[in-house]
Amino acid sequence: MSESHATNHPTARTHRRRPRAIVYCEANLGEIDGKTANGLVRHSERYEIISVIDQTKAGRDAGDVIDGVPNGIACCSSLSEAIAAAGFTPELFIVGVAPTSGLLTQHERSVVLDAMSCGLGIVNGLHEFLNDDPEFAASAAINDVEIIDVRRPKAKADLHMFDGSILGVTCPRIAVLGTDGAIGKRTTATIVTRALNAIGVKAVMVGTGQTSLIQGASHGVALDAVPAQFVAGELEAAVVGAFEAEQPDVIIVEGQGALSHPTYLSSTAVLRGSRPSAVILQHAPARQTISDYPAFPMPTPASEINLIETFADTTVIGLTINHENMTDSEVSAAIMLYELELGIPATDALTRSTDRLVDMVLAAFPDLQGASIVTR
Repeated sequence: MSESHATNHPTARTHRRRPRAIVYCEANLGEIDGKTANGLVRHSERYEIISVIDQTKAGRDAGDVIDGVPNGIACCSSLSEAIAAAGFTPELFIVGVAPTSGLLTQHERSVVLDAMSCGLGIVNGLHEFLNDDPEFAASAAINDVEIIDVRRPKAKADLHMFDGSILGVTCPRIAVLGTDGAIGKRTTATIVTRALNAIGVKAVMVGTGQTSLIQGASHGVALDAVPAQFVAGELEAAVVGAFEAEQPDVIIVEGQGALSHPTYLSSTAVLRGSRPSAVILQHAPARQTISDYPAFPMPTPASEINLIETFADTTVIGLTINHENMTDSEVSAAIMLYELELGIPATDALTRSTDRLVDMVLAAFPDLQGASIVTR
């Protein structure tokens, strides 16, 4: 059966129809632990998302649940309902939940096994590698389906140690970091990449987590699945590979976790491996404590900026806001107050014009203005 998910092969893309997929996200669509499903509902180059399984949202449009804008992806209460609603059996079943444990519950195991018995291949972004599980491996063989364990790292002999080749990357690298995990770093990185390309600045995104790889990032690595001594080197290799293959004007690097977070260490690898020229910081003003750790209060943007700029030779050039549990007027007030406090531009990537993101980047790197072929 399958081994690892292809993550760094842009030439592998073709014009053939994307595989169709049902995403499983029971009780978590639109929530922190549903971030993989949330991302796929918003954007997927690799798969055509047919529906999302979440009984608590059944009957609603998934786009409306996530962003208040319907996009034709239905929320269904079960696998059988999803298949019946589609009128056909799609090729794939994507595990769209992303719990802190990185493991399937007993109920989730049974749902995935049911999907395999219906003839659906599995795309799994969890830390638990289903190809290594005898029950799943046997089911895959019996039902002649493939299991893709997205986070499975390469063999150690094929992993990269940091070697300084990042110094040969001459275009700006902008990392999108955050004050917490599951705070919108990938979404903001995707939006800023698209916005820059839309004005003629060639931007390439390097993914660092399972969701961006499932969505179809051509370059990247699931950092939190790589042995610690190789994380900086693996990201360095991904950034260098993106630079050499694409010759972009700018590279956007998806962040992971937060430098201040007591659990996640991936932000250190992002800063060391990609050596970003600049950082955009993502923050959720309405969060009181970091996700899944109620004993730990959220850091302030000022404290996180100080930590980032002390840890690495880089500069935070802007702040982006996650508007969860905020009204639009509260977002506007937060933008104004943070700009006054921090002395850097601030915006909400999802609810404000992308021109603000573009201006944030061009103000920091005015030479990119010459790469633009479209006058805004």
